Amino acid sequence: MIIGIGSDLCDARRIAKTIERHGDRFLNRIFTTAERAKAERRANRAETYAKRFAAKEACSKALGTGFRSGVFWRDMGVVNMPSGRPTMQLTGGALERLKAITPAGCTAQIDVSLTDEGPTAQAIVIISSVPTASSGTSA
Repeated sequence: MIIGIGSDLCDARRIAKTIERHGDRFLNRIFTTAERAKAERRANRAETYAKRFAAKEACSKALGTGFRSGVFWRDMGVVNMPSGRPTMQLTGGALERLKAITPAGCTAQIDVSLTDEGPTAQAIVIISSVPTASSGTSA
């Protein structure tokens, strides 16, 4: 069952200008260490940051809070599964909110779609609840 959905568009040129103006102060405030490491290895680093910025915005919408109620930028990090598929790793207030909206007997699953067509980056985040194996459901 879908318990949250969010989408966002981001202009990579705006991210590039912000990085130019504020540098590490901006990057450290918004992005996790893992996100920064991935972006800095890329030739198109502004686009990489823009996709992750959009994913954080989309995730905050899917959580139903935006960036308030204890949900902060670095509480949400884009990570890749071994297959390469992106998902979100939540900590702090974002993780607490996720736990609060996940029904009892279920586990949250976060699906992320990232794309860009320069200079625009887009992210869609869908949070679903999946019954846990021990919840007594049968197939």
